[in-house]
Amino acid sequence: MLSVTEVEKIILDLVKPLTDKEFIPLHEANNRILADNISSNFDFPYDDNSAMDGYAVKFQDVFMASEDSPVSLNIVEEIPAGYCPQKTILSGETARIFTGAILPLGADTIVIQENTQSEGCQVDIFTPPLKNDFVRYKGSFYRSGDFLLSSGSKLNPPEMAILATAQCLQVPVVRSPIIAILSTGDELITPDESMVKGKIIDSNQYLLASFIQQNGGIPLSLGIIPDNPVALENAITNALNKADWVISTGGVSVGDYDYVDEVLRKLGGKFHVKGVKMKPGKPLTVATFDQDKLYFGIPGNPVSTMVTCWRFLQTAMEKLSGRKNYRYPSIVKGITRNHLRSQGNRENYVWGNVKVVEGYYQFTLAQGSHNSGNLVNLQNINALAIIPVGTNLIEIGDDVDILLVNH
Repeated sequence: MLSVTEVEKIILDLVKPLTDKEFIPLHEANNRILADNISSNFDFPYDDNSAMDGYAVKFQDVFMASEDSPVSLNIVEEIPAGYCPQKTILSGETARIFTGAILPLGADTIVIQENTQSEGCQVDIFTPPLKNDFVRYKGSFYRSGDFLLSSGSKLNPPEMAILATAQCLQVPVVRSPIIAILSTGDELITPDESMVKGKIIDSNQYLLASFIQQNGGIPLSLGIIPDNPVALENAITNALNKADWVISTGGVSVGDYDYVDEVLRKLGGKFHVKGVKMKPGKPLTVATFDQDKLYFGIPGNPVSTMVTCWRFLQTAMEKLSGRKNYRYPSIVKGITRNHLRSQGNRENYVWGNVKVVEGYYQFTLAQGSHNSGNLVNLQNINALAIIPVGTNLIEIGDDVDILLVNH
């Protein structure tokens, strides 16, 4: 059985980033992955402008100013933001200027208003500025024609603002991956069916659809498939034809009704992972079809499904989506506020919450039963503590590795 680290590497090596491109309106581009490099015809800032409210001056006029010997200047113009200056500043002159306004010709420095006193058309300067103080020069942030944003960048709020500033109204993005979801098992029913003794409501369709959407994919929910090899073969064939990846839950263990691996083999799947040394999530199957299409068979217990997504699929989805700097799971060092126990034969993940206290991450177990079928106490958690192979107990106050989730 493979270790967690080995499985992580195998999966990421198998993932081939999507390259299909589409153009979408700017207002729809948030959270998408940029498909092309973006340039602009504009310099940023567009013009020399003021970073503060104050007075635009010639440095040579005011560098000797002091409290005892202020420099008096004639105010020849007022320049609000959005106004084009009409005057050139000559020696002995200044312009009242506001934040973001264009610097008038002849001026090279801003004196902030806190260091001045004005009356009528005169202003006294009491503090000498540094040359070029509070001036933002044209092109100092970005030069026209250079790369502004790089392909493979995720479009978060700052990138969205940059695209708007560049007037990029149609944004080239990588096509969102389509990921099919199958739930297997005769015991499953949908949430709108009447509850019958022995049946279980299928929560994994909703768990996985939410996870896929949060990570930039399009979920294709294909419903519940009974424990029947023919039905399962038809469903998997349909899913492989429609989606970039397929994720199924249940049917990958060693029970008499677990047919997923048998069907994958019949359909020509190449197996890369058959179990991982972790808890929860041990019976994990990873197979490929036509090299690029991945199939993930995940155990059906909902906590196992969620932990598998956080540990392996989140990073893999980022790579699939075309993000160049895709993020590995965020694992930090901290201390535990509870005893953490494990049988020691697998890498064990226990869930709870972490907060920073006096500069240290502190982990607290979620209350209630830590069972892979107990979805209830998974709500509102933000961390998984990792008990390594060979460790049976991590005592209160001891160091522990913590996987940050839901951040």
